[in-house]
Order: sequence, then structure tokens, then C-alpha cells
Amino acid sequence: MKATVRIMLKTGVLDPQGKAIEHALAALGFSGAGEVRQGKLITLELDETDPDRAREKVREMCEKLLANTVIEDYEIGIGE
Repeated sequence: MKATVRIMLKTGVLDPQGKAIEHALAALGFSGAGEVRQGKLITLELDETDPDRAREKVREMCEKLLANTVIEDYEIGIGE
């Protein structure tokens, strides 16, 4: 079973990489792009066949390693 985890900084947390991207886009002539935020996308192939157990397993992974839950939010997607 495939799982995806989308990790983004929480609202209100300064995103220096997002700001750097925003400034670089403007310098390259791409106007109108503001409030740029960057994040991480992690894909996992799991041996689990039950979607609920897979989601719980990935949630534990996020809480223990994949996301810094003090400053980051995460979303889990489970699929075939």
C-alpha cells in the first residue's frame, strides 16, 4: 500500500526558503507570486493492507520522525 505525507510549516511560522523562492521568482520576472511557502512530500510503500492501520502507522512515523510537530503540520494520503 502506498502512503504519501505532505509536510508544511504551520501558519505563522516564518518560511525563509519560501521567501527566497518568492524573491527569486520576482527577480526572474515572474510577478504576482506572493506568500510562497515550501514543504516536503514523502512517499512510502507499506506492507500493510488495511488502510486504517496503514494511516495509523504513518501517523506514528510522522509524530516520531518525519515531521517536527512543533512547527509543522502534515497530511497523510493512503492509496494503492
